[in-house]
Order: sequence, then structure tokens, then C-alpha cells
Amino acid sequence: MPLHPVVDEVTDRIRARSAKRRAAYLAAMHSARKQGPNRGHLGCSNQAHAYAATGPDQGALATGHAPHLGIISAYNDMLSAHRPYETYPELIRQAARDIGATAQVAGGVPAMCDGVTQGEAGMELSLFSRDVIALAAAVALSHNTFDAAVFLGVCDKIVPGLVMAAASFGHLPAVFLPAGPMASGLPNEEKARIRREYADGKLDRAALMQAEMASYHGPGTCTFYGTANSNQMLMEMMGLHMPGAAFVPPDGELRTALSRAGVQRALAITALGDSYTPLCDILDARAFVNGIVGLMATGGSTNLALHLPAMARAAGHEITAQDFADLSAITPLLARIYPNGLADVNHFHAAGGMAYVIAQLLDAGLVHADVSTVAGPGLSRYAAEPQLDKGALCYRPAPKDPENTAILRPHTAPFQPSGGLVHLAGNLGEALIKTSAIAPEAHIIEAPAAVFNSQEAVRAAFKAGQLNRDVIVVVRFQGPQANGMPELHGLTPALGVLQGRGFKVALVTDGRMSGASGKVPAAIHLSPEAAAGGPLARLQDGDLLRLDASQGRLEVLTPGALQRSPASPPPPGPDPLGAGLGLFEVFRRNVGHANTGASVILPHSPNE
Repeated sequence: MPLHPVVDEVTDRIRARSAKRRAAYLAAMHSARKQGPNRGHLGCSNQAHAYAATGPDQGALATGHAPHLGIISAYNDMLSAHRPYETYPELIRQAARDIGATAQVAGGVPAMCDGVTQGEAGMELSLFSRDVIALAAAVALSHNTFDAAVFLGVCDKIVPGLVMAAASFGHLPAVFLPAGPMASGLPNEEKARIRREYADGKLDRAALMQAEMASYHGPGTCTFYGTANSNQMLMEMMGLHMPGAAFVPPDGELRTALSRAGVQRALAITALGDSYTPLCDILDARAFVNGIVGLMATGGSTNLALHLPAMARAAGHEITAQDFADLSAITPLLARIYPNGLADVNHFHAAGGMAYVIAQLLDAGLVHADVSTVAGPGLSRYAAEPQLDKGALCYRPAPKDPENTAILRPHTAPFQPSGGLVHLAGNLGEALIKTSAIAPEAHIIEAPAAVFNSQEAVRAAFKAGQLNRDVIVVVRFQGPQANGMPELHGLTPALGVLQGRGFKVALVTDGRMSGASGKVPAAIHLSPEAAAGGPLARLQDGDLLRLDASQGRLEVLTPGALQRSPASPPPPGPDPLGAGLGLFEVFRRNVGHANTGASVILPHSPNE
């Protein structure tokens, strides 16, 4: 199937607008590449420090010329998704030794869980943690002793931060090793029902806690299709995983075989061999376009509309919200995974998973087939499912038909003709809305505004019965400059209750929603944000707003509303319980706009 003309057009315009930035990036990578194998340039004392604690690998490192692998790990045992990584370093070292190579843990990076910090002070550090992760991984790789790297990370900001760091060492090959989802627990729709009933006062906290523990109950990624699992989809679409690795469970021989294969592939594609595949060559415009198309085809997390531009900038590309919108408009929705359906990622994987999705997108001409990947040339390698044959890893073609058409559909009969991420524009600025889980009758909401400066104030108004009407809830001063752009997922139960009572309800904010954005229309990432003097700062209670996802419009209809003086940001509160917020003041002062990735560490264009 020939490439869809819109995919071709978007790719070309990304290349054109990024030409200078990309050329400078590649020049830097090519310069680093010419230095040859890294540890060979170190002095004897430098090398002795690096190899002092490597035990059985010491001799091979000191006198041999086999490739040496750096391990960047986001392991901790608080994140269920990262708990399996505890044993990976020894697995990786042994997989390297088995082919005559060596591996070391180069360093660790922080990994926080938004599920823990939702509605808490720590959430104000969440988005900034992505750039901290990139910085920490860069420090780990700065020892300059490695011929390739593997990255151990799964969740929300961790994978984007690791990609940003890996791109800054783009002359090295890089393979991402996922850990897999936890076993299915309480069905997601039942969990959501219990949350709504608790918010409505119909259930007590004990019932809520019982449901939550039945949902999140073991090692592995949370099974709903939020940011963590969207990250795993993205790594396959961009060719940074071994094919089919994303959603294989953490325990079992197949997961071990995929991890070993990823290690040995990273060591096979270094500059020491004949299959040199540096990351900078994989991260071209086509890879990012394929990633966006995958996001749309699966109804993935809105958070990736922030992270993909930041990852792209790290590799010398500039991606805009219009690129997302144009690709969304021509990408059919092929998957229904909670919160866009009842199935979780384990059900999705069993029904055909990523292999089926990629095969369908290739067949429809919606992705670039001629890309470079860690597995070799061509995205078609990812239209296959991994399996074991007498203990050996092998692949079989993706199924021709899905096992369950309530979860997966062919591109000829999708759930809906577009991907469901819509770019909104109007006199309030630019925003995004995820429509894949929103009922058609809720795509257009026109209602008076109720304006708040914090999510706590929204919850208080809800409990006081002040929102029992058609309303567009405005939550401002939630952008990156204001307070780090926390997720406002904690508002979903209350807004869902109002919607369930028959009211027309929407949310407009310069903050974020979770990757679990659901049935309530939410215009998010509004830019310019209120703290930067954006129009949102001029709204008042009662202003008539119109959110029209069908036409991509977001407007205030009240005459003269935007001629008012902007409201002042709320005064910063004390650092609650020593939560570390003050340490990130330099980030808030220097962060870029949401529509360019909200990065602190990446260079911005002069007009930003």
C-alpha cells in the first residue's frame, strides 16, 4: 500500500521546519561517532577506576576489545512497573558474557509514580522529573566507557526522559527493555464505578480501598491504557524495543528471552561490528510520525502530546500540535482499551496486540515501512509476535484477524475513522482534547464557566453542591510556569458524577489530565498558560464558553471578556511537609511552553 499523502506531507514539513536543528544535531553525533569505541580513548587510570569492581569481567575490559554495554536503570520497588527490574542487571551481564561481551550498571535515574502523587504536592514535580531523568541518565553515560546502552524504564515520565538522554548520546546504539504489565485484576469499569460512587458519597473509604487494592495488586505496569502503556506502544512503533516486547508479562521464559535478545542485539549493532545502528539514525522524522500514528490508532495518552515534542527536540526535530491533529484526522481508531473501552492491555495483547496494529497500519499505508529499528531495517519486523520454540525466541506473523473485535478492529472497519486527539484553537489559545472515549453528544459543550485556581477549590465546590448545572469548569494556573503542570486526574470522579446526573460538563485547563483521560470532555495543555498572561487569566465565573471538538474550536463568547485585566496568580504556598518544591523554582522560571514539550533543558526557538 502506498504511503498516505497526509503522512507524507506531515513528515516533509517536520523535516523542513527542523532542517537547521536536525543538521546541527547530526553533526554533533557524527563528530562523536568518529572518536571510535569510547573506552579506548581513556587513560589507564581512568579505565582502572571504571573496571575496579567488575569481578569476572575485569580482564576482558582491561585487555579485550569486545563491546561494553551500559545499563541505565529506573529500578525502584515502589513502582509496581519497575519492581521486576531488580534482577535485570545480573541477567544483562550474563547475556553479555554469553557472547563474549561485558555490561555494567552505568547509573540509576529517579522514577516517581503519578498514581501515588495524584492530588498531592509531589505531583507538582512530576512533569519536571522527566528532565531530571534525562539529566541523570546523561551523567551516567558521561563516563564515556560504553559502546551501547540499554534503558530500563516503563512509566509516565521515565521513558520520555530516557529517550531524551539516549538521543543526546545518539552516536551509541540504544535498546529499551520493558518489564511488562501486571496480571489483570478488578475490571477497570468496575473500579471507575466504585470511584464515582465514593465521590458521590454512596460508598465508604473501606470499599474504595478494597477496590483499589484489587486493581493494583502485583508487579508490572498498571493494566489500563494510560501513559505508561502508551510509552510501551510508542517504543515498538519507533523501533526501540525488540519486536513484540511491550506487553509480555513480567514473569516467565518469554520475557527473559526477549530481555536477553535485547541485550545481545544492542551489543551486535555497535560501531565495533558490521551492523552499526546508532540511535540518531533511528530517531529520524519517520520514526516520530510512526509514533504519533500509533498513538492515534490505539487511543493512547494525551501526555504523549507533551512528551513526543520534547523527545523529538532532543533528536533535532520540531513537532507541532497541528502535526498531531492532521495525523489523528486520517488515522482510524483500531483499539478499545480502558479508558476507551472495557479491555485492559492484557486483553489487548491476547487479541493480537501491537503486532496486529502495526500490520494493519502498514497495510493501510499509514506508517513509514522503510525505517531503521534496533531489530534491523523495516517496520514489518514488528508485525510479528514473539514466541518460544524449544526455548529459543522466534516470531510468527501477526494474526490476520483479531481474536476479539470488541478490542481490536481492522483498518477497514475501525471503531471510528479518526484517532480522537483533536487540536483546539480559538480566542483562548491552543489546547488538545482526547475524544476517543467521549460520547458524540458531548463533543460540543456550550455552558457558563466556573473558574478556579486549584483543583482543591473544584472539589470543595462540588461537595457544596455548587456545580449541579451545565458548566465548563476552568482550572487555571496549572501550567508548567505556575506549578509544574500537575495532572488533574483527581477531578475525573467528581466531573463524571455531574455528567452522570445529566448535566453538560467539560473541563478547560492549562494543566494536564492523566493518560486515563476519559468520558468528560477536557481541553487540556491550554497555551499560553494563565501564569504567562494567557487569555485564561481573564475569565470570570459566568462567562459563556464553547468547546467544539468537531470543529476544533475553544472560545469565550462573552463580549469584552478578554479585555479585562488578567487575574493575579495565587501566591505560592509553603513547601508542604518538606516536599522539595522549592528546589524546582529554577525549572518553573525557565520551562518552555506546553505546546513545544514544556522542557527546561532543551533549547527553544527565538519565537518561543
